[in-house]
Amino acid sequence: MDRLVGIDYGKKRTGIAVSDPLRIFASPLETVPTTKIMEFLKDYSDKEKVEKFVVGYPINMDNKPSEAARYVDTFLKQLKKKFPDIEIVLEDERFTSVLAFQSLIDSGVKKKGRRDKSAVDKVSAALILQTFMNRKN
Repeated sequence: MDRLVGIDYGKKRTGIAVSDPLRIFASPLETVPTTKIMEFLKDYSDKEKVEKFVVGYPINMDNKPSEAARYVDTFLKQLKKKFPDIEIVLEDERFTSVLAFQSLIDSGVKKKGRRDKSAVDKVSAALILQTFMNRKN
């Protein structure tokens, strides 16, 4: 079965997560400098069959896009252009960074490791993807 790729887009770093082939769970894969994200996704999609990109979309508590949404919108246009045959879906990313940080604490990651923002980014991507898969299953 084709993979789903979760993306937590950021101006500096982008967290990436992938589904298992049966789409039961999402796993953090990598945190990539945002300037290299298209190259990374191209390399990954050349190795693995990707059916869908699940992109975290920043939404405020009033259900309106946050200021950061404009950066994600630009990224989405580039993603559609580069991968026209792969479906792109948006998933609300509210609270994913907080939940990712808490999951690192809960899993026993020491304080020094939790300061590594790249760890939070890829765990956030996994939470975005897992939320999408849970809703679809």
